[in-house]
Amino acid sequence: EYEKVWTPERRQKALQLNLSPTEAYTLASIIEEETNDKADKPLMASVYLNRIEKRMPLGADPTVKFALRNFELKRIYEKHTMYESPYNTYRVTGLPPGPICTPTLETLDAVLSAPKTEYLFFVANSDFSGKHIFTSTYDEHMKYAKLYQDALNELLKQQENQKSAK
Repeated sequence: EYEKVWTPERRQKALQLNLSPTEAYTLASIIEEETNDKADKPLMASVYLNRIEKRMPLGADPTVKFALRNFELKRIYEKHTMYESPYNTYRVTGLPPGPICTPTLETLDAVLSAPKTEYLFFVANSDFSGKHIFTSTYDEHMKYAKLYQDALNELLKQQENQKSAK
């Protein structure tokens, strides 16, 4: 199965990204857990590849969930990012030691076909469409992150009010 997946073309693409097949697979596993949106997957790969190149922590929420073995977390708080684990990419620079799930070939190919961008950040769109907003600066990122957090707070408040009304 390994040979079926790691065709000469895929190996070459990984090499061009300065990734081993295992590293490409590990990155694909993170993106698999980040989104279901096909169009966002290559852009997310671009963000993470840019962070790796700049030696920035990946800061990937799914790796924290994996480290904590708590896949129900909806929000990652600072207390979660402090957890000691080689899989916690808020604390450890670079990729974790291995994949956090089994990515689809579609996601692996999205990683291997990542476009060159200047993006360093992404956040879920505040319209809850499942899409993400990609930015190059921290200030831009924080603007969109606040919009998402405010929208999420409002949604959770509405859900709580509905429960109370029952």
